[in-house]
Amino acid sequence: MAVSKKRIWGWMAFDWASQPFYTLGLTFVFGPYFALVATQAFVSDGLIEEAAKAQAQSIWSIGQTIAGLLIAITAPFLGAYADNSGRKIPWIAGFSIVFVVASWSLWGLTPDGAGLYLILLLFYVAFFASESALNFVNAILPSLGTDKEIGRISGSGAAFGYWGGVTSLFILLLLFVESPDTGLTLLGIPPMLGLDAAQMEGTRSVGPFIALWYIVFMIPFFAYVRDTPAPKVKRTSLRAVWGDLMATLRGVMHRRSLKYFLLSSMFYRDALNALYAFGGIYAQLVLGWSVMKIGIFGILAAIAAAIFTWLGGLADQRFGPKPVIRVCVWLLIVVGCLIVGMSRDQLFMFPLAPGSQIPDLVFYGCGMVIGGAGGAIYAASRTMMVRHTHPDRPAEAFGLFALTGKATAFIAPASIALFTFMTGNVQLGFLPVIFLFLLGLFLLRWVNTDGDRAA
Repeated sequence: MAVSKKRIWGWMAFDWASQPFYTLGLTFVFGPYFALVATQAFVSDGLIEEAAKAQAQSIWSIGQTIAGLLIAITAPFLGAYADNSGRKIPWIAGFSIVFVVASWSLWGLTPDGAGLYLILLLFYVAFFASESALNFVNAILPSLGTDKEIGRISGSGAAFGYWGGVTSLFILLLLFVESPDTGLTLLGIPPMLGLDAAQMEGTRSVGPFIALWYIVFMIPFFAYVRDTPAPKVKRTSLRAVWGDLMATLRGVMHRRSLKYFLLSSMFYRDALNALYAFGGIYAQLVLGWSVMKIGIFGILAAIAAAIFTWLGGLADQRFGPKPVIRVCVWLLIVVGCLIVGMSRDQLFMFPLAPGSQIPDLVFYGCGMVIGGAGGAIYAASRTMMVRHTHPDRPAEAFGLFALTGKATAFIAPASIALFTFMTGNVQLGFLPVIFLFLLGLFLLRWVNTDGDRAA
């Protein structure tokens, strides 16, 4: 049966609406701002600057770890429940409300660091809500086209989302985010709406901005996307849902390609999420970039993500998702090596002249690779999951996808926190990311690019 174009565009609206949380919140504006405020707060408490930076990175890691574990625990169960009831839209609506409220609250992080830990908690509540909603949105993907079409639709949707990230970042940098030195935005004007630059209100407006953006651009999703009636709506008691979930988990062990894909993606997605979460923080702590400079870096990365995710979708449609994933993982391994080997003073064993711009130029290039390769991996991975999904149990399948994406989500941030603490060095804290990419690449060799869908 032909799928309405309005339904496809409505589904893609979620990527556009939610992407600013990751672009502005997790990576390029709020994350670095949080690191700056936290570092200053810890210095005020008596820590030396390097120890304060390491502590700021560590608590950010701990927040991501806890949120990831909660997603891992709840996602498969919620997916099984949604499949049994035949309803996904109410779950998306409920998590959307939580997301909007928690995102708006990020305004409360003032430069003096008051309420630092409360804001950290609220940020990761928003992260949990966004990721949970995404699992249900991804579960709708199999109903939007044939296996051949899904790769293009997934890539186009993800690319559309990245353009949303680019657009939102442009708006925020041009009109709201102020330079700490001048108090002016990228346009050379004070923050709009009379926001106080001395209190970093332009930067803090990222929270309300993300929330309002989401509210406006989710309208097409709720207008055009409806639940597809399940062929057989089952009982939704806790016992029935638990039984179905356990049967699915046991079945995974007998599906070789699915088993290895879930294991492989568990590691390479964990490593990729660490790059997203800590890329901006690295730029602030190691290279000394301002939030505005990191924002410009973010624009380049997001544009690269939009372009290469779309191209990745076309490559996915022609060659399948597995080659796309493999090439992108190799590119990200190179980026990980550059991050570990670079500081303001040297590039691997080669010393750099004082004030050299080489680290800045290299990291701009890294940002474009992270954006482009990361976006293509995201789109190709959900295409691969569709090829391993039982048509009657899509939400449960993507719940398992979320489980394996988050079950070890604590490994990258916790390892980064541990390595950073043990070495007292932010760059060396990224070593575990390289190992995780290599492990994911190794396990990918046993994955069938055509999947092994249950009959």
